[in-house]
Amino acid sequence: MSERSRTEEPRTATFETRHADAAAARTVAAALAPDNTPQIRTEADGDVVRTRIERDTTGGLHASADDYLVNVAAADAVVASARDVDDGTERGDGSDHSESSEHNDTHE
Repeated sequence: MSERSRTEEPRTATFETRHADAAAARTVAAALAPDNTPQIRTEADGDVVRTRIERDTTGGLHASADDYLVNVAAADAVVASARDVDDGTERGDGSDHSESSEHNDTHE
């Protein structure tokens, strides 16, 4: 462990996205599960997917958060598209089906 990591608090961010329903949230969380590590944890709670990311540096947190936001948007779009096909209503409008809120607990 480096001297820096022993003396500084890690940077953290928590993201919450609301999805169409609990089944959609579980599916999105499952799609994101391969990215789970000790520093990234994603879980579904009702219609909300909550992810906490922890990194040693602000740059590392930024990169991980950026990757996560792209992945959650893609997973939600796939879930919404599959539902549209299942119910016979193809959207094709590129609309984002999730509502996102971000809460940062970043230590500078």
